[in-house]
Amino acid sequence: MAARDFPVTGGWITLGQALKRLGYVETGGQAKAWLAASAGQVLVNGQPETRRGRKLRPGDTFTVAGETFHCTEGSPAQEGGNSFPPVNVPGRSPVEGF
Repeated sequence: MAARDFPVTGGWITLGQALKRLGYVETGGQAKAWLAASAGQVLVNGQPETRRGRKLRPGDTFTVAGETFHCTEGSPAQEGGNSFPPVNVPGRSPVEGF
């Protein structure tokens, strides 16, 4: 499956913020718990990542639950609001099942 573009404004976004924009979690605390529980399942540039504060910059790629995203330079209009549909993880809602 091809990577989806993920627009980033201001030079970077944290992994936790990206997870919130994508609908995997609703809060930073949930992001921290979700990343800890899914150790090895979240990859940044092909390497496992568990830090919600990991900065993602244009050119980075990250994979969450088997879906890959490519960070691109975005405009504020692209980033405003959640332009991504909620993610459906089979067997659980995005914010349950830590």
